[in-house]
Amino acid sequence: MQPTLLFDFIDYQQANYPQEKAFGHRLNGEWTYYSTQETISLARQAASGLLKIGVKPGDKIALVSYQNRPEWTIMDLAMLQIGAINVPVYPTISPREYEYIFNDANVSFCFCGDGDLVEKVRHAQHNVPSLKEIYSFDGVPNSIFWKDMFDTSFDWMIDNIRQNIKPDDLATIIYTSGTTGNPKGVMLSHDNIVSNVLAIRPILPVEAGHRVLSFLPLCHIFERTCSYAVTYMGTSVTYVGTDNLGGDDGDLRAVSPHFFTCVPRLLEKVYEKIYNKGLALKGIKRRLFFWALSLTNDFEFDQKHGGWAALQRTIADKLIFSKWREALGGSVKGIVTGASACPPKMVRIFSAAGIPIREGYGLTETSPGICISRFDEGGALIGTVGPALTGIEVKIDRSEGEYRPDEGEIITKGRNVMLGYYNQPDKTDEVIKVIHGERWLRTGDVGMLLKGKNGKEFLKITDRKKELLKTSGGKYVAPAPIEGKFKEDFLIEQMMVVGDNQKFVSAIIVPARDVLKEWCESHGVEWVSLDDAIAHPKVIARYQASMDRNNPHFSHIEQIKKFKLVNSIWEAVKTDHTEAELTPTMKLKRRVILQKYEKEIAEMYA
Repeated sequence: MQPTLLFDFIDYQQANYPQEKAFGHRLNGEWTYYSTQETISLARQAASGLLKIGVKPGDKIALVSYQNRPEWTIMDLAMLQIGAINVPVYPTISPREYEYIFNDANVSFCFCGDGDLVEKVRHAQHNVPSLKEIYSFDGVPNSIFWKDMFDTSFDWMIDNIRQNIKPDDLATIIYTSGTTGNPKGVMLSHDNIVSNVLAIRPILPVEAGHRVLSFLPLCHIFERTCSYAVTYMGTSVTYVGTDNLGGDDGDLRAVSPHFFTCVPRLLEKVYEKIYNKGLALKGIKRRLFFWALSLTNDFEFDQKHGGWAALQRTIADKLIFSKWREALGGSVKGIVTGASACPPKMVRIFSAAGIPIREGYGLTETSPGICISRFDEGGALIGTVGPALTGIEVKIDRSEGEYRPDEGEIITKGRNVMLGYYNQPDKTDEVIKVIHGERWLRTGDVGMLLKGKNGKEFLKITDRKKELLKTSGGKYVAPAPIEGKFKEDFLIEQMMVVGDNQKFVSAIIVPARDVLKEWCESHGVEWVSLDDAIAHPKVIARYQASMDRNNPHFSHIEQIKKFKLVNSIWEAVKTDHTEAELTPTMKLKRRVILQKYEKEIAEMYA
């Protein structure tokens, strides 16, 4: 029987693909796993405990943890089956945002991971009248150990409540990491997320018994929906952090996953390490490395090679690419990347090396999947995010705003579209467009539909509608594609295009410190400090060369005329209580960066 509610997925796994190692993580240096049955049992004990402390259907409970862990999944299942609303929270947000979210959602209890989270939530509690108690997964002082809440005396109530939960009932409120203003609480029902899981299940290169690695935050709907999907498919999920993924004793080698999701920046960092190892090679090994790398330049999906071209790639695979796959555990069948645009170069390099990369696109408001590139033949096109998922429609709306030919705002409809923003019906009305009586979500993204060889329509994202720049000459410029292309240069860690109401386009660039230091040492530039380096004529000339090399990819008005190198790191969380330059999903807070570098920007246009 097909699942209709979110807690059905774990029951489906137990009935069809029970796992001895359903969910696990490294605890005190040792790998610890819960079976499917143990997970179900612990979730029921937790659900009974929640009922005992007075939780009722519709009550809001917050979950916050620095790393994914089985406890997060167990508490999610506990809440879902008694009708409580899971309010997952990013661990790195400011105390002010904690207070805002807890008050807006009227959170009654909070379950915390390790580190300083209990302290941060306890601090916020002084200004959150609804927050009754804080529980911790690690027995942190000033909190109650989560298992001390467990109970069995209310077990009889759980099935009664479960039977009355409907697919359209609210399951979770996820507060978006907006680039401006207070976050908005996205209300998602069971059916919103279940419909997305059912749509992506046939796409993922995953089978029962496969190993899945999970490190993107479960508080983000991308990883959470994927987690439900692989649970439904009968896999073993291992939760890890991002600080020990690579290396001979890293988690990738230890787990040897068949599948995981990631963000493009992680792929870039992996590639940077691979590339730097290649640079360190000598003689024939170095030449072989860069020869193999050159074979990836013209990679396209479904490409067929014969004769000498095929033999070259067989040799490159045996000598070079097989080692890359070993570094990722040796078993990867596929990786889905999302949250931001993936540079085509990364897709080509990894896919050509036998590590299939596919891009997905969606929003918290769409649970999240709208489009995903397929792993089967004809299902992917480099530079796009793939066809729409089954049951989801996508249109390009040109009715409002000025766009380039074939572009417009991406609008979408389907069972996956949110119920609305919590407590903000006016904001909901701003993004829901009713066409012929049907609810279409305005994504705020700009894109176009391209035809593939098989006639399928592939969605290409070109920019954020609200991030389009308009020069003083009246020309619109999309900054995201420009930033993505220039960031393929290893010497550029971060970059933001500026030029709104200006006569030309410029950029603020954060250099990749370690890579720049290596470059200086090999090019006769004495390294004293980053400040000295970014003022050195040779370094400035090197970055200008990057401008000259990449500018021809864009129209005249889109080309970077000036740039400013800055000694900074843009972060999603700040320790000095200043406003972060990035959202928790690593998107640029353009308003913050414009304010921070107001002087430098003014100098470029002086």
